[in-house]
Amino acid sequence: MAELSEFENQRRRLWAIAYRITGSVSDAEDAVQETWLRWQKLPDGTADDPGAFLTTVISRICYDQLTSARARRESYIGPWLPEPVVTDSGPEERATLDESVGTALLSVMERLSPPERTALVLHDVFAVPFAEIADVVGRSSDSVRQLASRARRRVRDEAPRRTVDRAEHRRTVDAFLTAVTGGDLEGLLEILDPEVVWRSDGGGKAFAARVPVVGREKVAHFIGKVVRGLVPGRSWLAVHDVNGAPGLVAADPVAGWVAVYSFTVHEGRIVRVDCTLNPDKLAHLDFTALRGEHPEAATGQG
Repeated sequence: MAELSEFENQRRRLWAIAYRITGSVSDAEDAVQETWLRWQKLPDGTADDPGAFLTTVISRICYDQLTSARARRESYIGPWLPEPVVTDSGPEERATLDESVGTALLSVMERLSPPERTALVLHDVFAVPFAEIADVVGRSSDSVRQLASRARRRVRDEAPRRTVDRAEHRRTVDAFLTAVTGGDLEGLLEILDPEVVWRSDGGGKAFAARVPVVGREKVAHFIGKVVRGLVPGRSWLAVHDVNGAPGLVAADPVAGWVAVYSFTVHEGRIVRVDCTLNPDKLAHLDFTALRGEHPEAATGQG
């Protein structure tokens, strides 16, 4: 049996690859587990380069998952967003955001074909050589190079404008929070980009807008409707990192809803808000722990 320590040394990287390819926490965890089972069956010393071997294995598993998932997502009710990864707010000394895991970018990658997405993630994010990617997607090295190039152009053309400055992003989210909880409509309009887009993913299982809300005034009006449904002292909201950038987590334990908000910021204004409400996509989160001891404000659904 292959060495457990070799696998554990690669576990975090394997999960990171799996999540970026699939956009699903549960699928990423399943892929890591399946990779571990295959690694266990491998005779000791068989893999000359454990990192490369495990990368190929998990990439093939995720490629197959992504291919089968496309049919399910085509029939999905409303906008589809990736399952959010929520962590404690990152250290202030980390000056830039991790673009590769951002909610908006992962949503754009949903429009790529499985070979394009796999090639882009493996090469551009994890520096996997084209020859190794070719073994994953069943194409030639030259074909994989073209897939990655085409995917890169699409992402560049379709991804929303976004700052990578963490401090700017946090200031903008804080200003949004202050305006919303303080009922400051003018302040809210100031922090929203004129062409801001609000996307809600309820998956048909939670109350959510089934089409994107576009435009500063429309989004502000939509937020107003959300705020009017708040129950002070019962609903709670806390600031956490959502997919590597400051975002918001909210819940009402009595009403039984939870929500995770991810923001895309550019030049001090919010250009996109992604709100995940589908309980299936939030089942991996511990909302009691996320609330902590600092419920900043009441909040509502989106």
